[in-house]
Amino acid sequence: MRRAGSRSARAPEHHPQRASSARHDWPLAGGLIGGAIADALAGDPEHGHPVALFGQLMTAFEQRVYADRAGHGIAYTAAGVLLGAGPLLVAARLTRASPAGRAAVTAATTWAVIASRSLGATAGQIGAALAAGDLAQARAALPSLCGRDPQELDDAGITRAVVESVAENTSDAIVAPLVWGALAGPAGLSGYRAVNTMDAMAGHRSPRYERFGKASARLDDVANWVPARVTALLAAACSPAVGGRPGPTWQMARDYGPSHPSPNAGWCEAAFAGALGIRLGGVLSYSGRTEHRPEMGTGGRPQAGDIGRAIRLSRAVTASTTALAAAVAAGSSGHR
Repeated sequence: MRRAGSRSARAPEHHPQRASSARHDWPLAGGLIGGAIADALAGDPEHGHPVALFGQLMTAFEQRVYADRAGHGIAYTAAGVLLGAGPLLVAARLTRASPAGRAAVTAATTWAVIASRSLGATAGQIGAALAAGDLAQARAALPSLCGRDPQELDDAGITRAVVESVAENTSDAIVAPLVWGALAGPAGLSGYRAVNTMDAMAGHRSPRYERFGKASARLDDVANWVPARVTALLAAACSPAVGGRPGPTWQMARDYGPSHPSPNAGWCEAAFAGALGIRLGGVLSYSGRTEHRPEMGTGGRPQAGDIGRAIRLSRAVTASTTALAAAVAAGSSGHR
């Protein structure tokens, strides 16, 4: 047994290689890249999607705890965050000593929570229907992408809805989870997706959710504040891929983004408008309620061909975000 003070009798041993490896989280970086590649190749699983299962559980929980009070909404939101992040915190703990295990957990979680392939595929299907003159098919497919009322929309209205949804979902469904994954590991990925899903379920304005859904909506605003601006910045950087210019695109985001009712969505939409050289915003309808959104951009109204360009920009932003998130993860320390 070592006596008190005996540590000073010998110089401490240094392990440069061990210290160096502790400063880099390669399993997290590799898992983020692997999950993004899996999503690009395979897309969302057709059955048993974890996000869909989470939504079912939260729907059942809402039925038990709902009351038209903010306090009940706070409890609902807190329970959802715990349900979303808790299992991945346990998984991270169990794989602390296994780099391969940590990489696998990260990759599987990344694949489950980002939606680049499905976003591009759905938007592309609507664009193809519009190009073929099949307005009925385009209207039928629109609800799978956004919540706007499709029946009164013409070709131009559907095109605008698709481009705006691609812009916003590039942030919500791709950039934000990758950013949170780089900062907080698999629990950050799943915890963010839980927050975003609860906002989609209960965070919108309606008589039922005006008070109950406020906590979910506000938490989603906070979780997306940085990712939305990262999305705008990367959209500007990637704008040459669709014929845009980085400087004017970023200026467009700064000028028009803050005018949007959402503290985050406007930055993404304005950046896409600037990169694509089009004008977004205007009148829209949700669940029979008409809203007047500020117009963003100085170009013309989007045409059906702009949907494909928006998808291309979204994919460029996805690739850039994956590289950025992996670099942040690799340059950080700790087992998250």
